[in-house]
Amino acid sequence: MYSVLHIIETALREDLGPGDITTNNLIAPDAEGRGIIIAKEPLVVAGLDVAKQAFESLDPNVVCKPACKDGDAVGNDSTVLEVEAKLHTLLAGERTALNFLQHLSGIATHVRSYADTLGDRGVRIVDTRKTTPGWLILEKYAVRVGGAYNHRMGLYDGVLIKKAHIAFCGGVKNAIECIRNNVSHLAKIEVEVADMEEVREAVGAGAEVIMLNGMELSRIKEAVAFINKRAVIEVSGKITKSDLIPLADAGVDIISVGALTHGATCVDMAMQIVVG
Repeated sequence: MYSVLHIIETALREDLGPGDITTNNLIAPDAEGRGIIIAKEPLVVAGLDVAKQAFESLDPNVVCKPACKDGDAVGNDSTVLEVEAKLHTLLAGERTALNFLQHLSGIATHVRSYADTLGDRGVRIVDTRKTTPGWLILEKYAVRVGGAYNHRMGLYDGVLIKKAHIAFCGGVKNAIECIRNNVSHLAKIEVEVADMEEVREAVGAGAEVIMLNGMELSRIKEAVAFINKRAVIEVSGKITKSDLIPLADAGVDIISVGALTHGATCVDMAMQIVVG
């Protein structure tokens, strides 16, 4: 939770600086009001607790009343969140709260379209580490809200042997054997491969997860048949929404899509302020 609070506090400091020069000179400090955050287009909501915390960081006495929950699909002009507070607090937190909600809801809405395309085929869509610096924990949360899964949070929580590792170690087999001798027996080993020769080597060395990176569909089908459930199969590499069903039907287990995060755009939301 500290990481999220740190992100929120950084955002507030960026916007407020030494204080809201306009509000501080126009509105009495004790004036109260109500802020109503509204969706201006159909979207999937994500980030309600973050928006709430943005206001509470300014004044712990604010009263936040969510009109829905994260993961809900709402329509145009739907109320998402109501906030009762001093007008100073509402105006100071408005843009920061909206920035979080619009960005995270944009990711969740985008991801939901991928999840809906794949339907109930039993294949997992996962994200990548292509996130906005500093926002990783929030963007990966929005991916889960949208209906997909996280791959790994960073370099620390999963073994993934990539092309550079393989080149340094002198081959797939050498890399797998080396890492197996140096990490916990509980850690699964995933290796990225680019052709059938590397697929055979990965299977022979006992990789638990094999990532087929940038392969054509015909090669993916060949690899799936050869692996024959001896490892979990992931595919990656510039995958679009139109690729999902053919890949799922080819028999893969996981589809990783960087565009879940870097391809999402903010949705449109606004806050109406009622004085008094």
